Amino acid sequence: MEYTVTVATGTLEYSGTNNYVYVTLVGEKGQSERTLLDNRGLDLRRGAVDDYTVKSSVPLGRLLLVRLEKQRYWVEDNWYCRYVKVTPAAGGKNSQTFPCYCWLVGDVTVEVRDGTAKKLSEEIHPEELAHRQAELQQKQKIYRWQEWAPGIPKCIDAKTEADLPQDVRFANEKRCDFERSLHLALLELSLKKLVIWFGQSWNDLEDFKQIFWKLKSPFGEYVMEHWKEDWFFGYQFMNGSNPRMIQRCMSLPSNFPVSGDMVQAFLSPNTTLDKELKAGNVYLVDYAIMDGVPANVIRGKTQYIAAPLCLLYDHPDKGLIPIAIQLEQNPSRDTPIFLPNDPPLAWLLAKIWVRHAEFQIFQVLSHLLRTHLVIEVFCVATLRQLPSVHPIYKLLTPHLRYTLEINCRGRSQLISNDGIFKRVASTGGDGLLILSQREYKVLTYRSLQPRFDFLDRGVTKLKNYYYRDHALMLWDAIHNFVSSMVSLYYKSDQEVAQDSELQAWIKDVVEKGFADVPQFGLSKELKKKVELVTLLSVVIFTATAQHAATNNGQFDYCSWVPNTPCTMRQPSPKDKDAVTMGLIMDSLPDISQSCMELAITWHLGRLQPDAIPLAKYEEEYFTEPAAQKALDRFRQELKDIEKQILDQNKGLEPPYLYLCPSRIENSITI
Repeated sequence: MEYTVTVATGTLEYSGTNNYVYVTLVGEKGQSERTLLDNRGLDLRRGAVDDYTVKSSVPLGRLLLVRLEKQRYWVEDNWYCRYVKVTPAAGGKNSQTFPCYCWLVGDVTVEVRDGTAKKLSEEIHPEELAHRQAELQQKQKIYRWQEWAPGIPKCIDAKTEADLPQDVRFANEKRCDFERSLHLALLELSLKKLVIWFGQSWNDLEDFKQIFWKLKSPFGEYVMEHWKEDWFFGYQFMNGSNPRMIQRCMSLPSNFPVSGDMVQAFLSPNTTLDKELKAGNVYLVDYAIMDGVPANVIRGKTQYIAAPLCLLYDHPDKGLIPIAIQLEQNPSRDTPIFLPNDPPLAWLLAKIWVRHAEFQIFQVLSHLLRTHLVIEVFCVATLRQLPSVHPIYKLLTPHLRYTLEINCRGRSQLISNDGIFKRVASTGGDGLLILSQREYKVLTYRSLQPRFDFLDRGVTKLKNYYYRDHALMLWDAIHNFVSSMVSLYYKSDQEVAQDSELQAWIKDVVEKGFADVPQFGLSKELKKKVELVTLLSVVIFTATAQHAATNNGQFDYCSWVPNTPCTMRQPSPKDKDAVTMGLIMDSLPDISQSCMELAITWHLGRLQPDAIPLAKYEEEYFTEPAAQKALDRFRQELKDIEKQILDQNKGLEPPYLYLCPSRIENSITI
């Protein structure tokens, strides 16, 4: 019996190998000859798709496994295998595809399964069952839980990215680009001889133009022109990089003593504050979580933190505008309430303090904690508890690509004791962790579901809230796709409840990953299909759309540093009449801090050269025609959403394009 075996090597740098590679086909009725894959040394090159003939003394029946063995030849040379396809030479239509998508490192043997997704209950052959169990045992040794710090989600047991297995590491192109881009950004600023000005304030706001990269962010130029305007200040709460904080205000908090007379001049004619509160036209952004967070000390100088409250009014003509700002949580004689008719510099500085709080919240909580760290939990649990043949593993794994490495790099380079945040942000050091711990205590599974989030915040009718509208369209598309895929493999609630691997997965998620947060609200058991569909939709939505909403606009909104300062170097003002331009400049980041903010937000917020857009699955884990049809429907629905968003944005100033499906990465890679 002869078989044609097609072997596809990866297309990325260093995917090919000059080592010896052998293949053995394992079937229900026996094994083939162990065959060396070699056509005069020209095979297994980067991007190659090579055919071989493999012989067997007997027909093998249904193929169970393909065994790949790599052995060193002169020097070690890793190999990345995409897939193996096997076709009986006699009857060419009954081919089987064996997705691999993994690195063979060192002298190693790897066995890969047929691409058909299978639950544990569907395994009928002892060898397939044994392979499944052995794979999980091996993965649980490799991927282990770790507590990086108390009071936040658990993470992968790896001190740095170098400790990660090759299969979850950046490709060489990604690694080189990631490491080079930050250096290039700092080099550009160094050539302007600005990075070295530690502690030196800018002279006036115009001086920030010396580091402004308008060519790298056309939208940043729009921000520079409009950042002082009240309507744009309000717009950013809806469609900026932190669009999840604004909430409807039915009654004023007791610690925010704003009277109707104070804000009457900023409301539309013939109305009152009480009427507008009852009508649902008043909104609040409350940074109480910042209260008491210890401020960073940078180069021996204490930075400053405030915990503002900002009242906003949805004006029928002017849009969402701020009408009152209090910079501390506890009102007193030294805690004035700033109003739009105050001295212009006092009102401007009050808004700057709110935007400073925005920087801390969106970077540490909305971005890092609620997307990166949340998704890492599901990533680790998926690798530990679901074999590669499991349908849920196949569904999730493209959305978990590179997340472990970017998070390891974040912990070691961005938020560590000597990381970038410690050098430039007011919450760097202890403040960052305390802020994260506070948010983790109140984090809920419900808040990760966009429809509930908008409902609970009372923003379902807020006008021009494009983030909400686009997020709901994407949520529905993802939910429809996940529902279709789950229904292919689970015909009933009972099948979900009886899937022991799935139950081990959710238990690992809840008891290990989200330990010490009992009010999170996610059960450690999955009993119904609808529960599974919702959870998988949350994972995919968070790893794609939600991450894009908080990550992709950060350079746009931070490139003009006064709009979203990373730190403040003077305490919040106590006297409105004492605010001068000199105080504003001494409060804003110094020259060196401004350069670092610009460099790091460009580095993290720019379009990634190797970005894979949402639903553009380059690795085909599903081989069943029904699954392929569900994927095609998902892609078409995303195309329709893209068209709708682009049509909506025609003539719109400013545009909101962060949730265009073509601009959303398929996983958290940055």
